[in-house]
Amino acid sequence: MQALSTIYQIIAMLTNVLVMLIIIQFIIGLLFAFNVVNSRNEFLGAFYMSINRLLEPVLGPIRRVMPNTGSIDFSPLVLIILLNIILIVLGNVIYG
Repeated sequence: MQALSTIYQIIAMLTNVLVMLIIIQFIIGLLFAFNVVNSRNEFLGAFYMSINRLLEPVLGPIRRVMPNTGSIDFSPLVLIILLNIILIVLGNVIYG
């Protein structure tokens, strides 16, 4: 039982890291969109592209399934909700 608890904690930690990356991607995208930060800023541009490359394999399939909503991308929100649902289900299976 302790091994399952450890695995759950590792999955929860990785999920939290993924959610933080999604939030950071969103904030940097807003900074670029509203010209708070110049989009030619080398450091933020490289960091933003790195996060996009990490998240695209996960967000891409969600974007293909979701209807086109114009300029608003709801796939990060859907991913965060799905990750939390998975954590709740795993927690109930392990602890419950």
